Amino acid sequence: MKLAQNLACWVLLVVLVNGTQAQSPPVYQVRPGDRDGIPKWYHGRQIAQVMGHQGAGWLERPEREIEEQPAKLIRALRLKGDEVVADIGAGSGYYTFRFATKVPKGKVLAVEIQPEMLELLEKRKTATGIKNVELVLGKENDPAMGDSRVDLVVMVDVYHEFNYPFEMIESMVKSLKPGGRIAFVEFRLEDPAVPIKLVHKMTEKQLRKEMKDHPMLEHDETIETLPWQHIIVFKKK
Repeated sequence: MKLAQNLACWVLLVVLVNGTQAQSPPVYQVRPGDRDGIPKWYHGRQIAQVMGHQGAGWLERPEREIEEQPAKLIRALRLKGDEVVADIGAGSGYYTFRFATKVPKGKVLAVEIQPEMLELLEKRKTATGIKNVELVLGKENDPAMGDSRVDLVVMVDVYHEFNYPFEMIESMVKSLKPGGRIAFVEFRLEDPAVPIKLVHKMTEKQLRKEMKDHPMLEHDETIETLPWQHIIVFKKK
């Protein structure tokens, strides 16, 4: 018995010294806040309400070309043409099918938790004839993409709405290949002139604080070339 106890203590010491102990999700706080958010907080940030499938038309508004400049965003991601790209919270496919044309030898995973959005994506896939888009029904705590198959995860105005941000990112890290990237595209909370509701904006400082919960990720670059959003990129070690 004493030998077993000593062995257990030695194993625990090795784990702590090497810094490889399993990561536990931080405690989510439940308290009221902005009416555009839910009563749940993560690292001092209130989680925003998810936009339902009823708002799919808003995703296709013509103003997005000016407000977000999607072509500039895609250029900033420096796609090579053969990657597996995951579009998390793909919605109506505004970015999904733009990505698909840039990776003709690769694939785009269009991940959604709303079956109604997936129906819209399926119709659009049929209408466009684009073959390299795979539809994925995820969960609110797991995008369900499998392990070590993704080169780039992109979230455009999505991360701040995750009900389980820690669990979602942990799953994405597992899905990334070594050296794979996660790109967060978020409206800049640092800029009061960006006309977006506060809980739907995020600072780079806040995002980098939250990513410290994921030791397999390291900050790679922050791109500030878009009118209203920043692109904050992390890489898997």
